[in-house]
Amino acid sequence: MLLAIDCGNTNTVFSIWDGETFLCTLRTSTEHQRTADQYFVWFSTLLNHFGIKTDIRSVIISSTVPRVVFNLRVFSDRYFNCRPLVVGKPDCRLPVDVRVDEGTQVGPDRLVNTVAGYDLYGGDLIVVDFGTATTFDVVASDGAYIGGVIAPGVNLSLQALHEAAAALPHVDITMPARVIGTNTVDCMQSGVFWGYVGLIDGICDRIKAERGRAMKVVATGGLAPLFQQGHAIFDVFRDDLTMHGLTVIDAYNKEG
Repeated sequence: MLLAIDCGNTNTVFSIWDGETFLCTLRTSTEHQRTADQYFVWFSTLLNHFGIKTDIRSVIISSTVPRVVFNLRVFSDRYFNCRPLVVGKPDCRLPVDVRVDEGTQVGPDRLVNTVAGYDLYGGDLIVVDFGTATTFDVVASDGAYIGGVIAPGVNLSLQALHEAAAALPHVDITMPARVIGTNTVDCMQSGVFWGYVGLIDGICDRIKAERGRAMKVVATGGLAPLFQQGHAIFDVFRDDLTMHGLTVIDAYNKEG
């Protein structure tokens, strides 16, 4: 079995892959102070709760937070007796090329999404990931990562609006009944929801125009289905896209 770990700025996701399907997916907040022992206590407690029996032989990690990688390495070594693959490190090979400016460091999550998108849907893709930031990753016809766009995340924008304007409350993101709000909450929800629909639509259209070809738009991340309600901006939604990419990278390195 493979333990795939996706560590983002806000949450860290653990998924167990048995070669055919994900047995479970567990989520915790990202905290760089968390030790390897604390990871194991949390992880083993939930596995026991759900009655899941595991035989983990390998671990792969994608982390946008460098400070947590050390303790995740220790967690892997101490409790599963294996050295984890870490996406972005020299010993972790990718099945796709990365064509960006020399010296540019691409976030490992974006590379993993590129690998997953190409494996599932082929080339000429735009992968939109709703995380702490909303990212757009452009995948060439041969599967290469060729750049993209980074925009503020939805929840980050709401938080900034609430903190910067004393009179504005904190609101949950939802699809409003109408564009024109008749109270403060409706106005804020409409601005964020339809503003992001316009942002996603506009950026995808400009990427397609710049590339001069038809491109499939693939969405992942928790808020993607919400925005699909308002407008058919995505061709496909895949909640486990990043985890799928980690399994592909792990298999590629084992084959090598």
